[in-house]
This record gives sequence, C-alpha cells and structure tokens, in this order.
Amino acid sequence: MSAAALFSLVLFVLTYVLMFTLQRIRPWVSLASAVIFVSVGSLGLIPGFSYTLPDALREVDWNVLLMITGIMGSVFLFIASKMPMRMSEWILSHVRSARTAMVLMVMLAGIVSAFIDNVATVLMLAPVALAMCQKLDVSPVAPIVCLSLSSNLQGAATLVGDTTSILLARQAGMDFMDFFFMDGRPGMFFVTEAGAVMTVFLLLWIFRDLKAEVHVDGQTEVTDLVPTFLLLGTILSLIAVSFIPYASTAEPGQLAKPELTNGLICIGFFVVGLVHQTVTQRSRDPLRRAVGEIDFLTLLLLAGLFIVIGGVERAGVIDLLARGIASIGGSGAGAVFIIYTLIVWISVACSAFIDNIPYTAAMLPVVAELTTALSALTGAALRPELFYFGLLAGATLGGNLTPIGASANITGLGLLRRAGYEVETGTFMRLSVPFTLIAVVTGYALIWLIWS
Repeated sequence: MSAAALFSLVLFVLTYVLMFTLQRIRPWVSLASAVIFVSVGSLGLIPGFSYTLPDALREVDWNVLLMITGIMGSVFLFIASKMPMRMSEWILSHVRSARTAMVLMVMLAGIVSAFIDNVATVLMLAPVALAMCQKLDVSPVAPIVCLSLSSNLQGAATLVGDTTSILLARQAGMDFMDFFFMDGRPGMFFVTEAGAVMTVFLLLWIFRDLKAEVHVDGQTEVTDLVPTFLLLGTILSLIAVSFIPYASTAEPGQLAKPELTNGLICIGFFVVGLVHQTVTQRSRDPLRRAVGEIDFLTLLLLAGLFIVIGGVERAGVIDLLARGIASIGGSGAGAVFIIYTLIVWISVACSAFIDNIPYTAAMLPVVAELTTALSALTGAALRPELFYFGLLAGATLGGNLTPIGASANITGLGLLRRAGYEVETGTFMRLSVPFTLIAVVTGYALIWLIWS
C-alpha cells in the first residue's frame, strides 16, 4: 500500500470514528478532515498525492446540495401552509390504527423514492410524518428513521431512482424497462420490491406499541395552496428530467442535461414560492424565516464528506479494494458464487461508510472483467447481470447500515435534530441493521436465483 493510500485510509477511519463518537459536532469533524486532505494534497507533503482546493471543490456534488437547499426552503413554505397536517389527518382518517398509518407512510416514501431522488423524498414526506406523530402524540424518531431507510432502499428499483442505477445502466447498456424485465427475467424493480415487502414485517414489529385506534377530530384549514402546487411542480419536473441523461453519462450525440439541472429546478420553485409569499404578505419576513429553516449543518456535513471521499478515491484506496476482490475466488466450480457473495457483502460493508457513487463507478469495470475471466475459467457463458445487480443491491442498500452511510439518512436525522430530537448512533442502528439485513438477504438470494 502506498504512503498516500495509507494516509488517506487512516484519516478516513479516524474521521468516521470521531463522527460516530462525537455526534453533536459531526459537521465540523467532516469539514476538519476535508481541510486536512486538501492541505496535505496542496502542500505535497506525501509523494504522489495531489489534492488541491479546485480538485476538492469538483468532488462536491453541488447538484445535490442545491437540490437539498431548494427543497428545504419549499418544504418550509409547505409546512407553514399547514398542508402536512391536513394530509396527515386525511391518512389517519382512512386507517384504523396508528401502527397501520406509520407503516403506510414508510412504504409510500419507498414507492416515491423509486422515481425521485432519495433525499428529495425524505424532505418532502418527513413533514407529513412529523405531523402524524404530533397528532398521535408519539416520538417521530422511529418513523422518520424508517422513512429514510425505505427511501434509500427503493432507490435501486428503477433507472432514475439513484445515481448508482444510472451508472450501471450506462456501463451495461440498459434502458429504463430493463430494470423491470430483461430478456424475459425479472429485473431490479421486482428484487427491490420483494425486499421492501419483507421489511413490512419488521415495520409492524417496530411500531407494535402503537395499538391505539385513530380518531381525527376536526380538520386543519390550509392557509395557502401555492406551496403545495410548487412542491408538486418540483416532483413532476424532477421525474420529467430524470429521463434525460446528464452530460457525464450520455452517449455521444444524445440529448443531455446540465449537471446542475435538478438543483436549479428545486431552487427555482423555492424562489417562486418566496416571491409569492413576499408579495402576498408585503413583508420580507418569509425570506428571513425560510433561510433560517435551511439546515446548513447538514449541508456542511455532506460537503465535507464529498471532499473526504474524493481524497480517498484519489489516493487509490477504492481501486485497491476493487483489485483485491478480483483476485479472490479461484477457478473452481464455486468461484462464481464466491465472487458474487464477495461483491454483494463487501459492497454492503463499504457503502455503510463511504459514498456509493465513487465505489460503484470503480467497481463496474471490475465486474465486467470478472465476468469475462470467470467465463473462461469455468467454461460457462456467464451473464454479467448477476454481478451488476449484486453490486447495485449491495452498494445501494449498504448505506442504510449507519447514520452517515446515505444522504437520505443524514437528511432525516437533520430534520429530527431541528425538531428537537438528537438520535444516537446506537438508536439508529437498532432500526437500520435488521432493516438492511432483511432487504439485502432477500435481494442477494433472488438475484442469484434469477441470474446465476
């Protein structure tokens, strides 16, 4: 292992240990680590490792940060209109028990997330869940955590649900329908939905104490419908542009969209909402309150993590891991199963701590080479979809294990913190570990049965 790889690995591990143990200052730990990476890389303190400030800024996913900022602002206007409370009353009026209401809310988040970015889903639906918890007089911690987990789970269901799906589609030449059926076999949509169905039993157990029957007395009056229409416009716009590839993933000559498209859409609808509020109220107070509701600590945490993961990738640690997996398995009859198992579970372990986008990007070429090599060794014409879908399942679902393994989790915990609930790592993982294992084991078994 090179000096650069060793340094980045040690700093990376230290960063995550501190974020786990010093939870109240996670954003500052993340930023401090990013500053160290950039300082060491800029000053040339380690031979062969260069990581300047412009390099670091390019690693930050500004599209995601703009999207989160815009939706946070729009969600504030949405909450202020009292529509989430009204929606929660509508849901509660159509179910018999609080437990059923919570399970349906979590499953709805998963379905929406199959077509919209996971973070956007959490930001849009968490206020409704919070309003439901307020009506039922229960803690929102478990509902919001489960909502975040469900959103991240079903991001792998379609080509447009997650960036990792887009990367896979480009590598394997898949289109939107291939995630449903491919060569007559069920695709990732049905694998993911099977995992989601299995988690329902866990959700019923988690919410087992919510036995009271639901009673809704009266209806909250919505003060302004414009924020609701703007939020719906945001959702529909995100769905529409999701069918157009980004310039970085488009084929030559194919219509492509700018990298900041989703972020600019979310910011644009937020600005329209602010202008509407300012004009109708003839006051700057909506602007002041909306800016105050944006969770800048979550944005700082994510920005720092983008830079840290970029430094780890630049040092060659992820490539080193990919080559290590490729060298294991041997040439016996069980080589395919061994490699498949390693790909899934190492992806789960890695994605619990590092961003799954650079990991997936690094592993996709390795998966393609593994298919060719194993076909030659075993004398069988292996399908690459086995490894491709195994990689997608492990890399996407593994982020659910820890509070900082997926942006949706970070966002959900940020919303809880602003509502006055500080969630400890142990509390989060008591929910996330069984949820993740159920979903991954289900997907792991189904992908092997369908594509081996």
